[in-house]
Amino acid sequence: MTQQLNRTISVAPMLDWTDKHCRYFLRQISQHALLYTEMVTTGAIIFGKGDYLGFNQEEHPVALQLGGSDPVDMAKCAVLAQERGYDEVNINVGCPSDRVQNGRFGACLMAEPQTVAACIKSMQASVDIPVTVKSRIGIDEMDEYEDLTRFIDVVGQSGCDTFIVHARKAWLKGLSPKENREVPPLLYDRVYHLKEQFPHLHISLNGGVKTLDDAALHLEKLDGVMIGREVYSNPYILAEVDRRFYGDEAFVKERADIVLAMLPYIEQQISQGARVWNIARHMLGLFQGQPGGRVWRRYLSQQGTKPGAGPELLTDALDLLLETQNKAATFLKY
Repeated sequence: MTQQLNRTISVAPMLDWTDKHCRYFLRQISQHALLYTEMVTTGAIIFGKGDYLGFNQEEHPVALQLGGSDPVDMAKCAVLAQERGYDEVNINVGCPSDRVQNGRFGACLMAEPQTVAACIKSMQASVDIPVTVKSRIGIDEMDEYEDLTRFIDVVGQSGCDTFIVHARKAWLKGLSPKENREVPPLLYDRVYHLKEQFPHLHISLNGGVKTLDDAALHLEKLDGVMIGREVYSNPYILAEVDRRFYGDEAFVKERADIVLAMLPYIEQQISQGARVWNIARHMLGLFQGQPGGRVWRRYLSQQGTKPGAGPELLTDALDLLLETQNKAATFLKY
């Protein structure tokens, strides 16, 4: 069942970043990359007062990343996700934060493969959509390759056939979540070896991927590549994904066209109570590396948080950027 989704390129779940506004924006750039929600806990979904499962239909294919360790609650949330129309549910076995550990989910579950396996069985018995796992290569002193293969073997035998592996270990004590994304070394070979040892599993790699050329090299040995923070800081990296990895030769939108495509969505969301900054903040990196990119970021940041800011925020910022680009072109001409 899990193989029917094309996971060649995906965008990582990123807390406080990959909300529904961010995903709608990214979908304007790539029609095929698989998008993931921020991690949502079972407690928030079952007991929270907000709608933690809301998303835009335009986001498909989209996966819910779920945090939890109780098989009953995980199955209950998987059912709700399927009813809402999600294309996949992914279990978080990679987040190292203290808050997550205290809730007994995230990276600490790498030490409990039987718990993860029980969640997989319970969820798969309740839903038809794929149930997948995102993990690290190890935690603390459980960081040998044999520890990783033992985890994959136990969870794989429960019925899970898709793993996204962040190629760093996680230190559960002593490092912050930010440090855990940077300090432990990336060990890509371990993920490559996993695919060699478990050829029947779909193995994707996460961690440190900054270019599509990097992704292409990893895909020579693996089934998928998940890109995280590089997409957020430089979202237009996705512009060539559909043509390069999915064989879709459809017209690639220019950056300015993406801005204009977002305006109806922004108007709609404002009418429902959202602030323009809730959406515009995800677009700061759209002109990364382009003339006027700094002007774009500065204008959105300075004006976007002001009371009463509306869709004109983006058109005004775009006008300033184009003016800057025209001045630069004229200067170079003479």
